[in-house]
Order: sequence, then C-alpha cells, then structure tokens
Amino acid sequence: MHPAPSVIAFTTLSGLGFGLLFWLGLGYPNVTGWVAFVLFAIAYLMAVGGLLASTFHLGRPERFLKAFSQWRSSWLSREGICAVAGLIVMAIYGAGLVFLGTSWPLLGAIGAVLSLLTVFTTSMIYAQLKTVARWHTRLTPALFLSLSIAGGALLAGQVAMATALLVLAGIIQMVWWLQGDKAFAQSGTNMATATGLGSIGTVRAFEPPHTGNNYLLNEFVYVVGRKHATKLRMISLVLMIGLPVLLLLAPFAHLFALLAVLSHLIGVIISRWLFFAQAEHVVGLYYGKR
Repeated sequence: MHPAPSVIAFTTLSGLGFGLLFWLGLGYPNVTGWVAFVLFAIAYLMAVGGLLASTFHLGRPERFLKAFSQWRSSWLSREGICAVAGLIVMAIYGAGLVFLGTSWPLLGAIGAVLSLLTVFTTSMIYAQLKTVARWHTRLTPALFLSLSIAGGALLAGQVAMATALLVLAGIIQMVWWLQGDKAFAQSGTNMATATGLGSIGTVRAFEPPHTGNNYLLNEFVYVVGRKHATKLRMISLVLMIGLPVLLLLAPFAHLFALLAVLSHLIGVIISRWLFFAQAEHVVGLYYGKR
C-alpha cells in the first residue's frame, strides 16, 4: 500500500493523543489547573490533528460528514462517532479539572473507554481487510492499542507503567512483523485463485495489463526491499521502544523525558510507514507484483 503521509500522521498522532486522554480520564496524573490544561491541550492537538490529517486522504474531504451515517457497516463511521463522543466527554471532564479543580471520575472513565474504542475502531479499518493478509489479524488491534496506551503513559509521565507497556508493545510489534511476513503466502491467494482458472491448469500473466501507471498501482502496489525493511524495523524498535525505556530507567530529568517522547514519536512514525509500505494487497497479483 502507498504510505501516504496523511494516514501515517493520522494513525500516529491520533493514537498517541487518545492514549494520553485515556490516562487523563483515569486520573493519571492527578492534576488540576494549568498543568491539566497543558496536558489536555497536548492530547487534543495530537488527537484532533491526527483526525484532521486523515481527511486529506479522502477523495472528497468536504463529504466527510456523510461517513457518520454508515455506522452499522463501516468501521470508519464507528471511528468518527467514537472520536467525537470521546472528545466531547473528555472536554467536559477536562473543563472540570482546569476551571473548577474538580474531578468527575465516572465521566473520566467513560471518556477513557471512548478514547480506547476510538483507537480500536481505527485499527479495525485495516484489520477487517481480507485483501491485505498482513493486516487481517487480531494482532493489528493489539498493536494499535498497545502503542496507544504505552505512548499515552509516556506522555502522562507514568514512568513505571510506561516502561512495562513499552516493552509489551515492542514484543507485540515484533510478533506482528514476523507473522505478517508469512501472512500473504499462508492466505493461499495466488494468480490461480484470483482468476478462478486454477482448475484448468497453471495460471500466469501473458503480459502486463498496460504499460503505464494507474491509480491501483500508485495506491495498492508498493514494494519495499527486504534489506531496507529490516534496517527500518531495527531503527523503529530502537527509537520507539529501546531508547525511551533506557531514558525512563535513568534518573529522572525533564530533558530525558522530552527525549524519550520525541524518540518514541519518531519510532512510531517509522513503524507506521512500514505498516502501510509492506502491506501486500491482492490486486498486485493482477500486475505480477506479488
């Protein structure tokens, strides 16, 4: 799949933003006034910024409101509903902390659940696609949720929980990569099954469908060299998990905390680039790219 900057920004920033809202909704850290305002501002800038970035990948961005009407069948619609509901509930909860110095735990818990549901629905947009075997696994929601919760704990300054959750997220990421490398082959999809002609003999492409580029090739057929991908995976793990954990284990310093957040953010961006770039869509079979 084409790793569009808009969807990379969307999945990265919204995941971290809603992850921070999740912890704030549970009362971690227990803050009020200006400190609470700053934390909520960071969470909303990331969450809303990510959601706005996603609209740049829509064919008709001005029609995004219509997506809300398809909640019975569309994970995109469910994501939008959960996101709006979560942001409204957390805005009310945050206003109580910032302006009244009052915490409403039940409201915060509801907002925390809605924040996680938003991340889950985002992951299901990709996990539901049978045409992309690498994504079509229960590990995809686990990956999105683990990185969101771990990144949120890091932003919330929950050192002990962030350390453990980052390690867990790193393990899930590695398992997701290893399983994903075998997913397309194990799906049993090939030229014969794609055309339905396997019963009459060996199926192969006589010649390319056309000599020029087209929308399908641009959006659904993106090839990354194995050596290049391996290097990027190592860099991603080091920046996303390794370095932040080492910085969290060191004596606390504000500079270390900032470096841990920045390192994690860059690592997640690289991971998400690979998430899209290595996704083998079955349409590639038609063009002899798989």
